[in-house]
Amino acid sequence: MRWRVLSVCWLAALCLPLPAAAQAPQGPADAPYTLRVPVDEIALTFHAGDVDGKPLTHLTRNDLKLQDNGKRQDRIVMLQSYEDLPIRVGFLFDISASMYWSLPYNRSVIRTYAARLLRPKTDRAFVMQFDTETLITQPWTNDPSRIAAGAAAIPTEDPHTPTHFPFTAIFDSLYKTCRDQWTSDTGEPTGNFILMFTDGVDDNSHAYLREAVDMCQRTRTAIYAIVNGHESGFSEGRRTLTALTEQTGGRVFFDPRGDQLLKDLALMEVAWTPMATMSRSHRPTACLTTSRWPLVTGSKEPG
Repeated sequence: MRWRVLSVCWLAALCLPLPAAAQAPQGPADAPYTLRVPVDEIALTFHAGDVDGKPLTHLTRNDLKLQDNGKRQDRIVMLQSYEDLPIRVGFLFDISASMYWSLPYNRSVIRTYAARLLRPKTDRAFVMQFDTETLITQPWTNDPSRIAAGAAAIPTEDPHTPTHFPFTAIFDSLYKTCRDQWTSDTGEPTGNFILMFTDGVDDNSHAYLREAVDMCQRTRTAIYAIVNGHESGFSEGRRTLTALTEQTGGRVFFDPRGDQLLKDLALMEVAWTPMATMSRSHRPTACLTTSRWPLVTGSKEPG
């Protein structure tokens, strides 16, 4: 497995609000004081891939074009590549009534991944079920048997029982997952992604799609989805999944079987690397393009 991450630093300035405790006494109606702090370098970690999701290697500074709020940034002072990163993957099962008939196949996908692709010495995974709420059936582990057991714990009762609710909150589930699960590896680069089993129909979320995407981008987590059935551009659920995956660096797999399933699972392992991140308090827009290859994707990190 080859994982590749590149870090970029450039010169910038940063504005930070001074905490209230450090401010001079002010009246209740006074405007907050702003302290301007110069920042010499900002680290930006990004994933570069072609239109098929395959990694782009041997990048140089001349291959990159970096923009901040539409303004060209030319002062790239370092470019560093990381390979064979530890993988952190979350398996999310939609257990709403509409997904009941897919559960046996979806569990078999997890067993295949755990047995064939997980590297116990470096990689970790967790298993979660969701409908309008989320439930961890297996916390982070490097044990393939526990991952398979977490998938087996997903309920398979008749879809008309109270276990399977008719509604689904995909955006809420993604938001909470990325916010709460990717917190222990902040000191080391890791390859983070979610593999969802869902039809993409969200009818109960409080969060918006853009908020779920933003939270996943902050933790450099790509979203992949496996959908049972043939691809259709007329499905609202399919359009939702396409938006979620494209904006986080993942993709949708439509009804993969046999050898194709193994190829798709391997693509997630080999081709995906952490997305672009930028540490800025006011979260400027980061737009990465390249003069040599067709696709570079970027995202943001909380300030």
